[in-house]
Amino acid sequence: MDIVDFIQKFGFPTVMVIGLGYFVYFVWQTITKTIDPAVSEMKTTIIRLTDQLRLLDQDMIRLKEKVDTVVRLKENEKVNIKESSQEDNS
Repeated sequence: MDIVDFIQKFGFPTVMVIGLGYFVYFVWQTITKTIDPAVSEMKTTIIRLTDQLRLLDQDMIRLKEKVDTVVRLKENEKVNIKESSQEDNS
């Protein structure tokens, strides 16, 4: 039996409802078997990347503090050298 025989026997709307039902079933199966596992895997990857980004941000904050400390120490050293040279000249 082909589609034309089904349409003649059951009518166009009935055959289309069955066809659309199969389409919905096919889409549902595809989503549950293919897309959901991929989305789940992507969620775990995103969580892992977010954690790494937070760690990098914390590292950047620590590095900035260290650089600021070194710059402050250098400036203090320059000031101390100027003061000592002025005292020697007096």
